[in-house]
Amino acid sequence: MAPKPGAEWSTVLSHLALGVVSLYAAVSSVQCTNGHLMCAGCFIHLLADARLKEEQATCPNCRCEISKSLCCRNLAVEKAVSELPSECGFCLRQFPRSLLERHQKEECQDRVTQCKYKRIGCPWHGPFHELTVHEAACAHPTKTGNELMEILDEMDQSHRKEMQLYNSIFSLLSFEKIGYTEVQFRPYRTDDFITRLYYETPRFTVLNQTWVLKARENDSERNPNLSCKRTLSFQLLLKSKVTAPLECSFLLLKGPYDDVRISPVIYHFVFTNESNETDYVPLPIIDSVECNKLLAAKNINLRLFLFQIQK
Repeated sequence: MAPKPGAEWSTVLSHLALGVVSLYAAVSSVQCTNGHLMCAGCFIHLLADARLKEEQATCPNCRCEISKSLCCRNLAVEKAVSELPSECGFCLRQFPRSLLERHQKEECQDRVTQCKYKRIGCPWHGPFHELTVHEAACAHPTKTGNELMEILDEMDQSHRKEMQLYNSIFSLLSFEKIGYTEVQFRPYRTDDFITRLYYETPRFTVLNQTWVLKARENDSERNPNLSCKRTLSFQLLLKSKVTAPLECSFLLLKGPYDDVRISPVIYHFVFTNESNETDYVPLPIIDSVECNKLLAAKNINLRLFLFQIQK
């Protein structure tokens, strides 16, 4: 019997998370100046936590200072770890790390797979060894045309939303006045009794106007370092005076030298001398791991696009 959809998805996500974490830890090992080892994921998390708490990041073993400039990879350990057996996240059997990825993707009989009728709406996910039995009994091939049309309409709605975003971006690229620039968010602290972390860019010029970007962590909650879920939000501020309302669309993307994953989201605002700053809007990073990458960096480097809308 196939698991319930909720349990099914939690199983999928937990297996994927285990696989990603174990492979990521195996790929990169970092050591402090005294030789103590940390996996890359823990290293980034330590740096992010230190930034949130306004402390110097330290080695969990000897408490010496750690940073991206002070620490280095230990290639000998990485080589040794790559030869050790690792547990498959699906069948829990042991395999050499060099063979694990292929096993989990192509060979494991317990790997999570999808029904071949997913294109007509079958939501089934389950272990590979149950796939043949499920597909033989799957009800979707026997559904009527009207039933399939209803399912396909629901699937098309999500596809249309995605296409609408990209069509909007292509439409903006045809505007007469377009500007973009690399922006660097620098960390600062508020003057409150309990200081809070925020980021701000130096002033920059785009579309012949002067602007500033600000960002904050978890919407400035009291102790973001205690939260597992981490987010960043930002606002755009117009610093120069305008003689008429300035209507703009804007979006932030990753910079050319960063590996953080950001999903494009277009925001819209009409700037005036009286209303010269947007509300804080989410920076559409994929997850908390990506957020930690940004927090662990000395500065956050992104690329801003501005499109002036002319009536």
